[in-house]
Amino acid sequence: MHDIKLIRETPNVFDAAMARRGVDTRAADVLAIDAARRAKIQASEEAKAEQNAASKQVGAAKASGDETEFERLRALVGAKKEDVARLNDEAKDLDGELTNLLMSLPNLLDASVPDGADEENNVEIRSWGTPRETDFAALEHYDIPAIAAGLDFELAAKLSGSRFMVLSGAVARLHRALAQFMVNHHVDTNGLSETWTPILVREDMMYGTGQLPKFGEDSYQTTNGWWLVPTAEVTLTNTVNGQTVDAASLPRRLVAHTQCFRSEAGSAGRDTSGVLRQHQFEKVEMVSITHPDNSMAEHDRMTACAEGVLQSLGLPYRTVVLCTGDIGFGAIKTHDIEVWLPGQNAFREISSVSVCGDFQARRMNARFKPEDGGKPQFVHTLNGSGLAVGRALIAVVENGQQADGSVVIPKVLRPFMGGNAMIQADGTLA
Repeated sequence: MHDIKLIRETPNVFDAAMARRGVDTRAADVLAIDAARRAKIQASEEAKAEQNAASKQVGAAKASGDETEFERLRALVGAKKEDVARLNDEAKDLDGELTNLLMSLPNLLDASVPDGADEENNVEIRSWGTPRETDFAALEHYDIPAIAAGLDFELAAKLSGSRFMVLSGAVARLHRALAQFMVNHHVDTNGLSETWTPILVREDMMYGTGQLPKFGEDSYQTTNGWWLVPTAEVTLTNTVNGQTVDAASLPRRLVAHTQCFRSEAGSAGRDTSGVLRQHQFEKVEMVSITHPDNSMAEHDRMTACAEGVLQSLGLPYRTVVLCTGDIGFGAIKTHDIEVWLPGQNAFREISSVSVCGDFQARRMNARFKPEDGGKPQFVHTLNGSGLAVGRALIAVVENGQQADGSVVIPKVLRPFMGGNAMIQADGTLA
């Protein structure tokens, strides 16, 4: 959501910011609706004043016995009352139109975001680890014998359809171990507060974080109006929805492990094999609620939190800044962390960490009280994967695969795997 005052005062600046996003000039559209809405409000106030004035004169006309004036004033009061109601309804309709337009426009980008058309123009800022050299051809995760024994897409298709999976045995345990390790790491090492939230939310919560109205087709809605969360960003960020918190309570750093649901609309033909792109998946999500002065530093801190998980797992990765043509709708700046997948011989996204400024806070009306006692201000919000569990599973098994079809389990996960160090080619632990 955008600051209408900013658009009124600097429409050219707003249009230039939208142009960086590839969005056509919109300030004129916004201001036209805003002007019409304000005119209706002013007309309503004038009609109300005339109604009040006539109402005061009705009694005097009645008392004086002037029936003609009495009837004229009474009719005038009724007409002005109808005008007020009509104008208020029209102003309300225009207000809704303005809100919908502002909610459909993406966030303004930070000046440091590089220009570019697509992911090819993202800029690498650092890397960690070196891909392992092997004397055998690396397989994709679903072809590794140790994993194939516990990964069943045919049964999942029978149960639910395409883009679902059934995990069993050691693979299911490894998947669970990853989620447990990640949450523990963020709580014990990074100081995040573990949170458990629902996966069904009210529609206004989806509006609050920007999934609606623009991206409704990407999520699932139940018949009674609830939405299945595409990420715990929705619930964690909305914990401050409608609140005015004390500045001393910031930053609030939260982490949650949840099921997530995405329709993958528009992704037909992309990553249809394996675990990479599923309708139902698990993610460990980080969210920070901060003071505006600290949000960019928090962005770097949150990115480091996600990177630390990969380092603990011994997985090579690189971190990139997304360019103007690849960054998400609600972000002012985003770091993507891409993990090395030997089976694909490529780096693939495993975490996206974004700072949203006050964009979501305006939609949620989430504010803080400054310590100096000044006027409440909007908080800043950030979100990031810490990490996507299914994608971490892919990375662990592909980087840990051996020539005999077995998979070496990272040391940090072994306590969650009964002390076992390997999944053998037949799918058993050893």
